Amino acid sequence: MQRQVDRLMAEMTLAEKIGQLNLLAAGEGLTTGAKQDTPLAQRLDAGAVGAIFGTKSLASARAMQDRALAGSRLGIPLFFAEDVIHGHRTVFPLPVALACSWDLDLVEETSAFAAAEAASEGLHQVYAPMIDISRDARWGRVAESPGEDPLLASRIAVAATRGFQGRDIAGAGRVAACLKHFVAYGAPDSGRDYDNASLSWEDLLSIYLPPFAAGVAEGAASVMASFNAVNKLAMHAHAPLIEGWLRGRTGFGGLVVSDYTGVKELTAHGLGPAPVVVARALHAGIDMDMVGEDYLAELPALARDGLSAPDAGVAFSADEIRGLIDRACHRVLSFKAALGLLDDPFRGIGDTEAPSRLSGRKLARRAAARSAVLLKNDGVLPLDDATGVALIGPFARDRRNMLGTWAVSGNSDDVVSLSDAVAALTGRMPDTAWGANIVADSWLERRLNVHGTTVEADPRTEADLLLEALEVARRSEVIVVTVGEAKEHAGESSSSLSPALPEAHHRLVAALKETGKPVVVIVFAGRPLALGSVAENADALLYAWHGGISGPEGVADLLFGAASPSARLCVTLPLHPGEVPVSHAEEPTGRPFPGVFQKFRTGWLDLPDGLTRFPFGFGLGYGDMRYGPPRLSAARAHAGDKVLLSLTVENAGPREAVETVQLYASDPVARITRPARFMIDFKQITLSPGESREVVFELDAGQFAYPLAPSLDAAEWLRDPGQIILHVGPNSRDTQPVELTWLS
Repeated sequence: MQRQVDRLMAEMTLAEKIGQLNLLAAGEGLTTGAKQDTPLAQRLDAGAVGAIFGTKSLASARAMQDRALAGSRLGIPLFFAEDVIHGHRTVFPLPVALACSWDLDLVEETSAFAAAEAASEGLHQVYAPMIDISRDARWGRVAESPGEDPLLASRIAVAATRGFQGRDIAGAGRVAACLKHFVAYGAPDSGRDYDNASLSWEDLLSIYLPPFAAGVAEGAASVMASFNAVNKLAMHAHAPLIEGWLRGRTGFGGLVVSDYTGVKELTAHGLGPAPVVVARALHAGIDMDMVGEDYLAELPALARDGLSAPDAGVAFSADEIRGLIDRACHRVLSFKAALGLLDDPFRGIGDTEAPSRLSGRKLARRAAARSAVLLKNDGVLPLDDATGVALIGPFARDRRNMLGTWAVSGNSDDVVSLSDAVAALTGRMPDTAWGANIVADSWLERRLNVHGTTVEADPRTEADLLLEALEVARRSEVIVVTVGEAKEHAGESSSSLSPALPEAHHRLVAALKETGKPVVVIVFAGRPLALGSVAENADALLYAWHGGISGPEGVADLLFGAASPSARLCVTLPLHPGEVPVSHAEEPTGRPFPGVFQKFRTGWLDLPDGLTRFPFGFGLGYGDMRYGPPRLSAARAHAGDKVLLSLTVENAGPREAVETVQLYASDPVARITRPARFMIDFKQITLSPGESREVVFELDAGQFAYPLAPSLDAAEWLRDPGQIILHVGPNSRDTQPVELTWLS
């Protein structure tokens, strides 16, 4: 493979090498046999394109590949890429929802299915998984993230990479994964998308970088740089992190691509005019320039004349620039070779077979049920098929919002609404009169559908709609009310000052509670929302996220017991929107100090009392899970020893249940302040009714290491001997402690 690459490099002209670094959007693409003279066609004819993203058909991909090969003196093919964030044609639950399954086999399975669908349409690379840690619900792209914890995110990075790539990215039905966004894109200073991140090197190394290290170790073939700056240096010019940490520390040897116009935007970051930022990006390790064409425009002159920009502190000789071009081009060609394209430019663009859409729907339905988190259940769920249910709220018949953000190739026509899903499951039609399973769909159906962004106007007032909802509710046995937010209210460029349920939804739930009927609240959303009084007014509360094409069907399965809830929060739900950022791994402070300074507190004066906090890792099921006391094989151990922590978990309930047993730790004496509690392992088990099982965690001293980093280059990972407090339980709050001492 490398001989092919080396041979091509030896024969290529400078212009041909620069052309390989240009990654363009397909736009309208090309039609087979057409002779369009579009800007894209001109670039293809000139051999000035290395890859295309956003192709929408095999015919278009073939036409572009034909034209690229004709314009390439050496017959170098394109590769094709697309945003496949949570499924391709078959849209699965949002990544933040799927992360709540804590089911790594499911993550791998959905990624593999998405890869097969994408590969069947000629795609070679997908811009996923997105593994940005996010602890701020204001940030819109938390919808695409794996949540707040680096261990869970790291395991998801591994599972998704394995699902996309398999053992060979050139294999049938496989694509190259692209880890994104490198790095700390989910830690903006203000919660605003694209904003910069200022954080300690210790936090960067222990929270935001581990998922990338895990994905690289699994063999991820590519990485995408993020738009933000980290500690005052924009990531598209961050040589210490890209060439230094990513390539130098992890050994990553794959391809690094820019984000959309990311190189061009370095000028707005204040790093200089186009020639300067191009040189800085190329030097930092950005191998391909997406859309902006700045490499194409600036590199010929830089390779001829070099660059001296004392005001920007940048100087490169012409030889250095040509060396950087060679380095980037070699990486692009090596990536294409790994994809098998240098042997067969039409790999994946010929006759391909897509996976069964029916099997995809079944997988999506199972994923939706495994991703919805049951937060409260006062004996209401599961419902009996014969129960008279009033299905109320803006999402009762909704299909469009169910796909969620970044479902670029999805179709909302594939969604079965909750109303239809319940009817299909129970055999009762939604429009049946009194006594039917669904009495009616009502309330905000058109007028106030989540901020009014996706619905038609309704001449009726909110008061009139509420009266209608109450009339329907009073004829029912159980009220199921759907609340939440539109898909546009989470995702890129969708940050929110107040990540909370709309006030109209609070009024609706409160009014329905006054009927005295049991109220089941279902939240459809793309981010962790502060639920406020809704949690108190609900007799059962299900956080269903935006669940994809089969999201409502998965919810129906949970409501009527066709599936059992097993999801656990991958994020902390804030008590109030002003509380963010928040996570389970908060650091301790000096106050309040036990027995002293009780006047002083770290909470909020204006946070209402009585609100329910749902912590990271929390979730209920239909089983009755009972935890025995944790036991250690040794209470004192040396650094090279293995220590076993074991406990018995019993399902005392009448139904099969999936339990996620979580292990956390505290390090009460260290050289720096450490989180009061951080996760070090978890295991997911399935227990039949009455079954008990011993769960065993293997501990070693390395799990408790932490970085001491006065700078990135001077970072040192160390571990202190002494006391560790272990916490084991069903979530990050409700745990049992046991102490372990490392002697050395």
